[in-house]
Amino acid sequence: MRDEKKTTVGRRDFLRKVGIGTVGAGATLATPLITQAQADSETDQEKRKARYKETDHVKAYYRVNRYPG
Repeated sequence: MRDEKKTTVGRRDFLRKVGIGTVGAGATLATPLITQAQADSETDQEKRKARYKETDHVKAYYRVNRYPG
């Protein structure tokens, strides 16, 4: 009989170790992405201005898709 040690890892043990490594790496990578929240820098006039502009490409989209003009 041979007295060799069996060094193979079972499938479930492998998946468990890979899962733990992935969670640890994800937590490490997510930490520097967290930044302090900043307040809105728009003035009251900028907040009330019209934002939608019916440009030529918007008019062409409406025309091609037969939206009423």
